[in-house]
Amino acid sequence: MPNEAANQEQSFLIDLLRATYQNQEVYPILQHNLSKLNDNLALMLRKWVSDRFAKEPAIAINLARVLIKLSTIIQEFEQGNLASNLEIAIAGYESVLQVCTREAFPKECDIVQQALVTAYQQRQQIFSRTIGELREHTVQTQSQINTLTEQLQQESEQAKLQVDELKTIITQLKQEVSSYEPTQEITSLIADLTELKQRHARVEQLTTKAHISSNIGEFNTAIFYDVENLTMGRSNPNLNFSLKQIQTNLENTCLVNKIAIQCAYADWSDSRLRLLKNEIQELGIEAIQIFDYSYKRNAADMQLAIDVMELAQSRPTLQVFVIISGDGAFAALAKKLHEYGKTVIGCAYEGQINRVLKSVCDCFIPIPAPQAKIEEIPIHEVTSDSLLNDDVFVETKKILQGLKQNIEQLNQLKQVGIPISQIHKILREKIPAFDQKREQYGEKLTIFLNKVIEETDIYLSIENNKLFLREILTIGSNDSSNKIVKALTDSSNSFKEVVASGKS
Repeated sequence: MPNEAANQEQSFLIDLLRATYQNQEVYPILQHNLSKLNDNLALMLRKWVSDRFAKEPAIAINLARVLIKLSTIIQEFEQGNLASNLEIAIAGYESVLQVCTREAFPKECDIVQQALVTAYQQRQQIFSRTIGELREHTVQTQSQINTLTEQLQQESEQAKLQVDELKTIITQLKQEVSSYEPTQEITSLIADLTELKQRHARVEQLTTKAHISSNIGEFNTAIFYDVENLTMGRSNPNLNFSLKQIQTNLENTCLVNKIAIQCAYADWSDSRLRLLKNEIQELGIEAIQIFDYSYKRNAADMQLAIDVMELAQSRPTLQVFVIISGDGAFAALAKKLHEYGKTVIGCAYEGQINRVLKSVCDCFIPIPAPQAKIEEIPIHEVTSDSLLNDDVFVETKKILQGLKQNIEQLNQLKQVGIPISQIHKILREKIPAFDQKREQYGEKLTIFLNKVIEETDIYLSIENNKLFLREILTIGSNDSSNKIVKALTDSSNSFKEVVASGKS
């Protein structure tokens, strides 16, 4: 049954994309499938689009345009669950940013960014309304608890007074009873006293329960790990730190009761981070996968800040937010948390935390600076095979292939070529210590580049030392459009016919 439901949701997603691409009416499809407009569809959209971009990069841009149009339609759709509609639209916009970079497609990128801003604002409004309703409900509940507590206290005091009066009467009666036989009045008074004692015990039990109810919320802490900051970057990550020790130091502070949420943000597909896997699982930390959408954009910091603000508004029991990072960009986040009445704890390496961030934190817990390991590096002869697996070789090849994603550079490759001097400048900007890494092989730049572009569609002209493109690729042709429709068709097992070729 779960597989059948997943297939139905995927068929629904493909129907939406196909109808959008062929300029059909999408609203009737949405109206007949309101139950399928949920968070599962948003997750499926992200996975399906990511797989398509990876398998068929030639159709990525045209498919991105279809996604922009569909996301806009769903964002404006006013039926069903509005929050789920927004999540689906946001999933579409964010998926588009994987291929629509500002350098290559500035117009589409601006449209998507503006649409995302609007969608985030709408989601913020929904969260605010929900939080307002929760706060109102909480106030009413607390008021009822206070009223009940006052009533119980009054009854308890009255019961105590009655018990004291009865004790006085009983004492007097005992003195009289020594010379008289017990009367019916005395027996009745004794029974009343017993009943009052039982009632008093019940009142004390209810008072204790009411006091416990008003103090629920021991799980008050959320911890957010900026793993890239802990590892001191990506090029040569430092893993000489203990997440267990960091957590222990936090638990020893008087501000932290119990930890409710822990999230660690990083590109966990990096094999070098596998050493942290066991410790993360042992401590119950959720690993949040982050993919950077473009060079030098810190997607982890952005996602961390978004998650913190969502939790600050949706989870009133979370009062303490811990940011494991020394990045000064989080100073603004800490100030905003203070506006919501939250406590902020900073945690970073000694001497490497931003002074502004440290000054706005309510508490700062230093992490001892890691000791660099001195390892014996074996000296060996560098062969052609070892070069092919070297990071500088892989990164260089990736950057050269990425030139085709920029319209201006693509035209240069096709028509006049890109000079070696310009290529050298680009590589030094994007690869730290590029010359030192390359020169350790004793190679000239031209020889090194020729090895990098072997078996690719880029070649180096000996006549003028420029890079050219061997084959011209036309993105957005009828053939590319046909591939989009074929991709949509192949993704659904329920399609019996091949979609038409996509000519307008």
